[in-house]
Amino acid sequence: MKEIKDRQDISLLVNTFYDSIRKDELLGPIFNRHISEDQWPAHLEKLTDFWVTALFGQACFKGNPTLKHRMVDKNLKYSIAPSHFAQWVTLWHKTIDELFQGEIANRAKNASENMAVAQFHAIRSYRMTEHD
Repeated sequence: MKEIKDRQDISLLVNTFYDSIRKDELLGPIFNRHISEDQWPAHLEKLTDFWVTALFGQACFKGNPTLKHRMVDKNLKYSIAPSHFAQWVTLWHKTIDELFQGEIANRAKNASENMAVAQFHAIRSYRMTEHD
């Protein structure tokens, strides 16, 4: 098993992970509804940029994940639940464990947990302002 060392490793992780997401019973329908087949290559590059920025500190990501999550939740009639994020984290950890080991792999797992909590809290806060 190898360590995460560069963008190529992150790309392998992201692509493998989202292959499993797209097939997942809980998450697949959400992702497949909101990202068309022809949008996936660009989306995967953007997600690779995100994780390169998060794990290596190379500022290559541009975007607003919280805004995207809020829009998807609104589109789904405010039905995204903690279980969705828990499944996302579970699949992320599983993919990392199948491909990598080491300090950066562990940081990627910890970051996913923190992001899942932060994104759900952001969605929940947005719901409260939308319904006031």
